[in-house]
Amino acid sequence: MSDWVDVIDQNALADGEHVIVDVDGTEVAIFKLDGEFYAIEDVCTHDGAEIASGELDGDEIICPRHGARFCIKTGEFRSPPAYEDIACFPVKIENGRVKVRDQRWD
Repeated sequence: MSDWVDVIDQNALADGEHVIVDVDGTEVAIFKLDGEFYAIEDVCTHDGAEIASGELDGDEIICPRHGARFCIKTGEFRSPPAYEDIACFPVKIENGRVKVRDQRWD
């Protein structure tokens, strides 16, 4: 079973901000939205390039290259040209720290 990875202080981001962290060798985008933290793999399933530099629109990240939209809360694709979801990771706050784990290989 994969371990929780300590990634940032819970006060490190303002609402609407994000940071890219390494979680067990995977680039993960951590977003803070309405006081909650969400974690998705930093990859667009349409072309395999990073996605976190795209614009946020509500709870959606818009791919900066081709405009595909994904929900940052669930990783669900919301519009073409992507048709596959982005991996989404569980997040918890413990002792003022944001922790993420990659449970895909458990």
